[in-house]
Amino acid sequence: MKALELKIPPVVLFILFAVAMYALASVDNGWVYMHIPLKIIWVAILFVFSGYVGVSGVIEFKKAKTTVDPTKPNKASTVVNSGIFSKTRNPMYVALFTLLLCWGFWLENGLSLMLSIFFIPYMTRFQIKPEERALERIFGDDYLTYKAKVRRWI
Repeated sequence: MKALELKIPPVVLFILFAVAMYALASVDNGWVYMHIPLKIIWVAILFVFSGYVGVSGVIEFKKAKTTVDPTKPNKASTVVNSGIFSKTRNPMYVALFTLLLCWGFWLENGLSLMLSIFFIPYMTRFQIKPEERALERIFGDDYLTYKAKVRRWI
């Protein structure tokens, strides 16, 4: 399955998941409907959290003058470990997953919500692990030290 590594940009994958979640909710006859109390509040909180985490990650990359292109980790110029990157190694992916959770809550569909969970193993296998291998080759001990201190997701 190496053919999928670093091939599908995370934003495209996010869109594919969101469309699939909507399709599942559309064909469901209501047997996996989930009433979510205070849905709008939960969605708003998750949406704001997602925006904060994702934008913070991009800002830190820009400050460090390194690439934000997730399909070309070999173009990274430095290990970014400040700001949000001191809490998670992948804030933009955390943000995308959080948006999928938002969408699942909004749809109030159990299958859609469960589908969003599969974003994590896909991203870990085909995006994050290949990125980590590239960053280990480029930055060696600096990246390994950072990796030992900060979690991959949260």
